[in-house]
Amino acid sequence: MTVPTITLNTGAEIPQLGLGTWPLDDAQVADAVEAAASLGYRHIDTATRYGNEAGVGEGIRRTGIPREQFFVTTKLDGEFQGDDKAIGGLEAALDRMGFDYVDLLLMHWPLPGRDLYVDTWRTFEKLHADGRARAIGVSNFRVEHLERLLAETDVVPAVNQIQLNPHVTRPAQREYGEAHGIVTESWSPLGGDGAGVLREPVVAQLAERVGRTPAQVVLRWHVQQGLVVIPKSANPDRMRDNLAIFDFALSAEDMDALATLSQGPDAGVDSNVSGH
Repeated sequence: MTVPTITLNTGAEIPQLGLGTWPLDDAQVADAVEAAASLGYRHIDTATRYGNEAGVGEGIRRTGIPREQFFVTTKLDGEFQGDDKAIGGLEAALDRMGFDYVDLLLMHWPLPGRDLYVDTWRTFEKLHADGRARAIGVSNFRVEHLERLLAETDVVPAVNQIQLNPHVTRPAQREYGEAHGIVTESWSPLGGDGAGVLREPVVAQLAERVGRTPAQVVLRWHVQQGLVVIPKSANPDRMRDNLAIFDFALSAEDMDALATLSQGPDAGVDSNVSGH
């Protein structure tokens, strides 16, 4: 199974479906990555905060597949904001993974109250220029945070990874990304703990009609809109199901029905007050 890709503003190709790894530990992640790769996954998402970067590297090595065939993302949290701390942060992450570069490095949260994200982005630009981060991006950034980066720095983020699902639709960030060549990537794509999205009657009815699982319907909703999606799973059967979303389509009427699930433009985590 070959997963479709989206072209980043760097020219690199990011697989539209990847494997999320929070909150798996190193041993669990190594097994999950190995299983996922055997099914066709080549996009792995981790973060220093997750504590499982070593497991990602181990899992990739176990596959015997060349490193360059994988797209690996990691993220640096607030501990690494300001004073060029991100340089040491990425060096340590690469040491844990056993790699000499990541395909995508994300700033995990803006933490605007600290007012260090613009300075940190300039450090990210250095890591991009020297090749240790093939692409750089952000996570949980609101439009006002993106506007500052574009106004005050040189490199446009390749990706904004945000909480996004049929309940939390983030129209402002998505529209801004489309206008400025920033790919939107969805974390918590199925609705997170409890997965209330999957229990919505609309989702269940659509799943029954198209002969798919509720999760497949929701993941299809993401990719059909040009989003990148990273569902977490340690279960190979679920990984296989999550991959089987590129051989069917939702109709315009189906998409309209799912649009009724939105809880409004301000739903979800507010990164002006949350983050780490």
